[in-house]
Amino acid sequence: MSITVRQATPADFDDIRRITREAYLKAGFIDADNPYVQELENVEHRAEHAELWVAEQDGEVAGSAAITFAGQPYTDIAIEGELEFRMLSVDPALQRGGVGRTLVKAIVDYARQLDGIQAVSLTSMTSMLSAHQMYLSLGFERVPSRDWYVPNEDIVLWVFRLAL
Repeated sequence: MSITVRQATPADFDDIRRITREAYLKAGFIDADNPYVQELENVEHRAEHAELWVAEQDGEVAGSAAITFAGQPYTDIAIEGELEFRMLSVDPALQRGGVGRTLVKAIVDYARQLDGIQAVSLTSMTSMLSAHQMYLSLGFERVPSRDWYVPNEDIVLWVFRLAL
């Protein structure tokens, strides 16, 4: 099993769309009629306004994440000096096999190379317990003072941060 990480190309968009949708829906994080599904599926818009990365396992797209910075359109919580990643998704058939961990490590390594970036931040739904375990095991810390609610919904999102 070989996992590599690279920037996404338009040829990856259908795989990213399928994987992201399935990762959120099959785990029960959101329902199919939730408006956020449309945002998850709009890979073209995401690629236009953020850096979109994929993890490949044995040459097939297995996961993806969007990278953004303070003040950019896809940013939820990044402040100056932080790289934020969003919508980390791994094909449900491949979860718990190292794809997500490899992708997060690559993002952290990338952040370490950027001038002016002192931390990596992300938000996560409270129900994403496996992801929380992975983030904590990679050195991320919870930042409850930065937690926030999805507008017009009763969904709280937890903030995690890794100082570099």
